Amino acid sequence: MLSNEVKSQQELIKSLQETISLLSLNKDETFIQKRNTTDYDELETYHLSLQNEVNLKRYSKAFIEFQYKNPTTYHVVEHFRNLLIRAGFTQLDEKKNWSTTIKNSIGGDYFTIRNGTSICAFRVGKNWIQSNGVGAINCHIDALTAKLKPASIKDDIEGFQLLGVAPYGGTLNDVWFDRDLGIAGRILVRDPQSNKIISKLINSAPHPIAKIPTLAPHFGQPAVGPFDKEDEAVPVIGFSDCHPKDNEISEDESKCPLVGKHSIHLLRYISKLANVKVSQLVQLDLDLFDVQKGTFGGLKDEFLFAPRLDDRLCSFAAMNALIRRKLKCEENSIPPNTTLGGQGDDHFEIVTLYDNEEVGSLTRQGAKGGLMESVINRVVSAQRNIDIINSFDDSFNECNFNTADIHQLYANSVILSADVNHMLNPNFKNVYMKNHSPKPNVGVTLSLDPNAHMATDVVGVTICEELARINNDKIQYFQIKNNSRSGGTIGPSIASQTGARTIDLGIPQMAMHSIRATTGSLDVGLGVKFFFGFFRNWREVNASFGDL
Repeated sequence: MLSNEVKSQQELIKSLQETISLLSLNKDETFIQKRNTTDYDELETYHLSLQNEVNLKRYSKAFIEFQYKNPTTYHVVEHFRNLLIRAGFTQLDEKKNWSTTIKNSIGGDYFTIRNGTSICAFRVGKNWIQSNGVGAINCHIDALTAKLKPASIKDDIEGFQLLGVAPYGGTLNDVWFDRDLGIAGRILVRDPQSNKIISKLINSAPHPIAKIPTLAPHFGQPAVGPFDKEDEAVPVIGFSDCHPKDNEISEDESKCPLVGKHSIHLLRYISKLANVKVSQLVQLDLDLFDVQKGTFGGLKDEFLFAPRLDDRLCSFAAMNALIRRKLKCEENSIPPNTTLGGQGDDHFEIVTLYDNEEVGSLTRQGAKGGLMESVINRVVSAQRNIDIINSFDDSFNECNFNTADIHQLYANSVILSADVNHMLNPNFKNVYMKNHSPKPNVGVTLSLDPNAHMATDVVGVTICEELARINNDKIQYFQIKNNSRSGGTIGPSIASQTGARTIDLGIPQMAMHSIRATTGSLDVGLGVKFFFGFFRNWREVNASFGDL
């Protein structure tokens, strides 16, 4: 028989255990409610160590917010523009002469934007010379989407309003069916005061305006597919029979040049988002997108589920690594690069985020448009002009360099072409080559291909392995099997345009080119960590390879 005292103690212990359990449940419920709703500002992460999982995951939380608020390439570029300015970078207008700006503050942090859909940010030290080369990371920020047609109006079908859209990069397949689709992008409007045409960004999130409905399986073969993307993958945006007067166009609305090309209901919705009149609308460049916000998933939150990972993932990590590099150097009050006996402050670090990779890159804002090369040429020109002025020569212009300077620069450079690659899908393990199946939350993955669909060579592999060793990172490897078709990315284009050593790698993701994909919950932070280490150590590592 237990004494009353012992029984009392046991009851007390049991009561405490139940209380702790309830508190734990409440804590878990609160965590589940808040973990994906808290705003995270990237600038708040730069003082954190990247050596523990908690801090690595904070980058994933910031990425979720970034993805949700910036559904189109226009929004992404504008986001990074604001972030760079807050971090102390100076914007340069590509249409203007940079020589005076860079001459007066050589050793600064700058960025430029092309077409509103590509951006190049760079840091150049006052003691940098061409033989130091450039450490560069290039990514693409376009993502698969469905774009509004120039004339999107379609005939109603028994009252159902339809929207004319075109696939960008191979969309409008079955993964786009039954999704809550918002609309976002850039519109051109006429300012009533100045009569000038200005640009505005709009975003309907969290409100979806469209859905591409599947046909129920009860209808047999027509529900199976394949489906005609022109006639059977058409977004439904409304039902108009209930309000016939809404179809009437007012006298003021009729002044809009887009009336007759787009549904008046769509134009009214867009004008409300932009806080302008329909008559002010001039042109539209809009995408449909999945409005569902990214989230952590898995029993222990091992995964991050989100739309548009390809390739906002590497773009986000690369730009944050560059900004972190700047702010950490300022925080520690040390020159960013003093390796190899340099004078200090002799770095040139650059991140370029391109548009149109998913459709071949052959545009002025794509990787074949030469944005990074143009920036480098202009910096070299400004640097040489300073040398001339210091030699008491009065000549000064943006063309004061020769091609030998550029060739020497690229010969001493390393460029990372960072694009997402394929994480192992456990349901299809047989399609992956043994020892070449990347896992989540391990580290970046080198992309390899013997037929030069990727730019990585054996020296590039070794450089990355050494960078990872110094930075305490892990490297994974991906190569397609012999009986599969390899994809492509911007690496070979950059390598052939510059002659610089170029290495294709990226953060692994599962379900590439789906409307919603998966990466590891630590992988965003691991990407930032690796890219930060690259900027810090690439010259020392590259120099150890001699003339290879």
